[in-house]
Amino acid sequence: MQGVLSGFAVIAVVIGVGYVLGRRGRLGTQGSEVLTTLAFHVASPALLFTTLARADLSVVFSGRLLVTALSTAAVAGVFVAVGAVRRWGVGRTTIGALCAGYVNSGNLGIPIAVYVLGDASLVAPVLLFQLVGVTPVALTILDLTTTGEKGPLWRRLLTPLRNPVAVGSLAGVVVSATGVEVPGPVMDPVTLIGNMAVPAVLLAFGISLRGSTLPLRGGERGAVLLAVALKSFVQPAVTWALAAGVFGLRGAQLLDVVVTSALPAAQNLFTYASRYRVGETLAREAILVSTVLSVPVLVVVAALLG
Repeated sequence: MQGVLSGFAVIAVVIGVGYVLGRRGRLGTQGSEVLTTLAFHVASPALLFTTLARADLSVVFSGRLLVTALSTAAVAGVFVAVGAVRRWGVGRTTIGALCAGYVNSGNLGIPIAVYVLGDASLVAPVLLFQLVGVTPVALTILDLTTTGEKGPLWRRLLTPLRNPVAVGSLAGVVVSATGVEVPGPVMDPVTLIGNMAVPAVLLAFGISLRGSTLPLRGGERGAVLLAVALKSFVQPAVTWALAAGVFGLRGAQLLDVVVTSALPAAQNLFTYASRYRVGETLAREAILVSTVLSVPVLVVVAALLG
């Protein structure tokens, strides 16, 4: 319980600082855009590289990871189907699908894993799956659909290798898989730069709240409600059904996988939306509402399965 509350408290404080900075104009009119650009092109790739370079890739083959992958695919698939019927567009639907199934496994998942589940490594399967599997695919789709790229097929297939977030993730996986020891003079500055990622994302998110309408009152209401419902309620329920009914998980293992699935939409999704200038309102409102709702959801899950 302490981990849930402390994790949300940290996020709320940093977002609040960003909101105050935006209200007072301390970072100018381009403050949010500069922080978003910094996070996307520099800090996030560095953070993902250092995280994955030190990770145990054997968790990729765990049963809990398969549960996570299936539940993520299920809720994302529902959003994509609705988006196709409603003709929301590929870019906007991609952002919405991410908001429906991409959990905040980093800056919120890690403290909750430590204080609620008792082991920070338990969030690693979700983190790796999202960074190595979901992120490159989603960013490739956004690259190809929001930039109007019409080059040759081979160039389009290499899109992930030109995306800084994907490059950072894949480089970290290569280092971990090969067992290469990165020298301290190289790893230390990269780690220092990576430490800027989470604060930059949260501050940019807070600044973006200045002057924005209250959630669920604008033109994105339908898409936001769908993404939040899938993220906050459907994904944990599907995860529990798969884990308990199909994979036979019980006790601590069942608690671990359901708690991580109940985490809210990740803040870095707003960075992606801002970077590609698509679905920004959808991402901002879905993240905000799902973060608020995840507090009681996580408390209930911990109480029922703990």
